[in-house]
Amino acid sequence: MAYGIRVEVWGEYGCFTRPELSVERFSYDCITPSAAVGMLEGIWWHPGMAYRIDRIHVLNPIQFTTIRRNELKSKASASTIRSSVSGKGALPYINTKRDIQQRTSTILVDVRYVIEAHFDLVPDEMGERDNTGKFSALIQRRLERGACFHTPYLGTREFPASFRSYEGELPARGYYSDSGERDLGLMLYGMDYTDPQDITPMFYRAVMRDGVIDVAGSEVYR
Repeated sequence: MAYGIRVEVWGEYGCFTRPELSVERFSYDCITPSAAVGMLEGIWWHPGMAYRIDRIHVLNPIQFTTIRRNELKSKASASTIRSSVSGKGALPYINTKRDIQQRTSTILVDVRYVIEAHFDLVPDEMGERDNTGKFSALIQRRLERGACFHTPYLGTREFPASFRSYEGELPARGYYSDSGERDLGLMLYGMDYTDPQDITPMFYRAVMRDGVIDVAGSEVYR
């Protein structure tokens, strides 16, 4: 059983990084389904349910800007940590003064979306008193209060997002309403965790029609 959710999110900046350009960050043209799920989970999450993105409404014009920011060029190695825990090596650390470097990021400016989604129940993870009505009521109350587990962000934590329940008519009217079709190309859909030893990315072709991307109706490629 599914329950519909409509959330409007917006912020000054956003960066939904293309995985093929991980060194110099370059954002997709709009929010990815996986980022949208992450935002909803930041508002409310329970192991007995799973969010599914249905449609994304792009309300503001797609605009980019370029910034430079400090990032670390290295990261802690899992194998090094395992060795140190077993007593075979020194504790790993990152010297921020030595490893810091400036990198260019191409990011989105003045973003605003309406996310249409639903959640599916995961019976094996539900308690005796858990049900669709309880979950939907909790989500709605948190949206009305502006409550969240952590501040939702637009791709990276540096770009926090504001959010609220969307009460208007759908499709939401925005800059691209009545603009026809625009192919945004292949976009990251999410990660497939079916095999923990072989986690693989999933992609879909994002086609925006009059400002609306039909995520649920798109084919997913692995």
